[in-house]
Amino acid sequence: MKYNIRGQNLPVTEALREYVEKKISRLEKYFEAPITSETNVTLSVTKGYHAVEVTIPLTGVMLRAEVKSEDMYASIDEVVDKLERQIRKHKTKVNRKIRSESGLRTFFKDSGSAARVLEEEEDFEVVRTKQVTLKPMDVEEAILQMNMVGHNFFVFANADTKEVNVVYRRHDGRYGLIEQS
Repeated sequence: MKYNIRGQNLPVTEALREYVEKKISRLEKYFEAPITSETNVTLSVTKGYHAVEVTIPLTGVMLRAEVKSEDMYASIDEVVDKLERQIRKHKTKVNRKIRSESGLRTFFKDSGSAARVLEEEEDFEVVRTKQVTLKPMDVEEAILQMNMVGHNFFVFANADTKEVNVVYRRHDGRYGLIEQS
């Protein structure tokens, strides 16, 4: 596995680099073929929190996890645990599809833990449905509306482009815009 480890607001020491590589290399046991894409790891310190963000692009799936805690090494451990859960969940989903379609191979190794993984899988249940009327507005007005209702996102019709857009509040307190392509 190739690594691209970079630090924001902190130097990446050799000890930290080795720890990240050691922990993330644990994920290789889940794959039949070696991972040829580059694993991106960003380590940062903001307002006393140590954040670790890992992105592993694979064929047909993107594995990504982010964790913030008060200790960098604990954040690294937790982000690897999150990635393992994602892999097991995706593996279970792929294995179900294989059983239903019979015979397709996957890039995940079969470790015989399918029954245990099925128990860990989350249920995605819609517990509430809302219908909204999309009022045409500009991005600034949508941000104001989002803040007024106290949500982290707001769906609106962009008055300039006539497309459906979403504004959202980022972890750093700034705002993001999702546009239709």
